[in-house]
Amino acid sequence: MEDLTQRKILSALSHGAIFFSSTIISIGIPIAILLISEDVVVKENAKEALNFYVTFYMYIIISMLLFIIIIGLPLLIVLLIVSLIMPIIAIAKVLSQPNVPYRYPLIFHLF
Repeated sequence: MEDLTQRKILSALSHGAIFFSSTIISIGIPIAILLISEDVVVKENAKEALNFYVTFYMYIIISMLLFIIIIGLPLLIVLLIVSLIMPIIAIAKVLSQPNVPYRYPLIFHLF
């Protein structure tokens, strides 16, 4: 009966390790259980948990890269274009109306 209880605890600990911390502990616990335990079922659970965690972190990295590429890159391109066009408009306005200060739209006026 003691082996069954230990199997349950170690298997649950392998799968629940992700709730303890983000990366080091959540991956370290199944590795430690895999190395320490001699129970075949516990080792399989630790391997499965480890596979899940590694896959999960790969998906997070891929989604972050996709987010940066899909949203970040177009936003960067738009910002570069705006940073070129807005000063040209400001120069044209200042040259045509020298007595009126030009204010850029959609910026924070801190000073």
